[in-house]
Amino acid sequence: MSILESIFGQYGGDLAIDLGTANTLVATRDQGIILNEPTVVAIDRDQKKVLAVGAEAKRMLGRTPGNIVAVKPLKDGVIADFDVTEVMLRYFIGKARGKHYPWTPRPRVVVGVPSGVTSVEKRAVFEASVQAGARQAYLIEEPMAAAIGADLPVEEPTGSMIVDIGGGTAEVAVISMGGIVVSRSIRVAGNKFDQAILEHVKDAYNLNIGERTAEIVKIKVGSAAPLAHELDVEVNGRDIVSGMPRTARIESEEIRRALDQPIGEVVKAVKDALDQTPPDLASDLMYYGIMLSGGGGLLRGLDQRIREETGVPVSVSPTALENVVTGCTKVLEANALTRSYLQTNR
Repeated sequence: MSILESIFGQYGGDLAIDLGTANTLVATRDQGIILNEPTVVAIDRDQKKVLAVGAEAKRMLGRTPGNIVAVKPLKDGVIADFDVTEVMLRYFIGKARGKHYPWTPRPRVVVGVPSGVTSVEKRAVFEASVQAGARQAYLIEEPMAAAIGADLPVEEPTGSMIVDIGGGTAEVAVISMGGIVVSRSIRVAGNKFDQAILEHVKDAYNLNIGERTAEIVKIKVGSAAPLAHELDVEVNGRDIVSGMPRTARIESEEIRRALDQPIGEVVKAVKDALDQTPPDLASDLMYYGIMLSGGGGLLRGLDQRIREETGVPVSVSPTALENVVTGCTKVLEANALTRSYLQTNR
């Protein structure tokens, strides 16, 4: 280790990154979360030039001329476009570091990745991180990071279960003594929820809506179990027959029916993980319960649906949206970069 690294290696310039399909969060040890932006890049296809990254690029979704495309470089939790991901990470890392001197060491980064990714997909994250400016990259599986971020007793000899539902993947894991004992990773999560709503509105109302509108409908009236007071929402779109703008009012009951299939797959993953959990750890879960994390974990009634179908207590993390990046940050804070649940590019 160089003298500069020994001086600066412990400072808050190291970064924790939740590289999500829908949103990317970046945090430092001393400042906490400093960046939360959509995982989107706007590109001019004619000039092959990046025009915008993050929030500015998302505003262009569905609103750009033909030569400008808004690209989501991650699909189902993994890198689908390496070059665009590298550009995006370079932008986020540069924005997070702010002004820095040329002799300041590049940051170490801890990146959360889905537990089901292949070695090739992991290598893509390593290479993109280093090419984007990290001097060293570490990977941690998202359910472990989420469990650490949610303050579950991951190092204790007791069973903890986390269900982390992001934009591209749903991660289910039973954790004990610093390791993942049982895990399930399915590529059914928030984006599939949005797609189910989009298709329902198209089939039931002959109305085309965009991904952003489908997400808004999910947030406003989406649910996984009957509500005490059902909701409705007004949706604007384009009539499939006439091609003209039109409005429809949609109720929460029908959105719940539209979401039943993808939610059923998430519940099945939870059941499969429980079925594979050793008896002693399963008994712990009856006491400690299941923790829901991620944006998808905030869906109304999802905790009730899982509780009813498994018989296990379920709670929703109050910091569901931030748990993965918070867990990555805690690993940096504890200087625990040699832990067995981390993988490194060295």
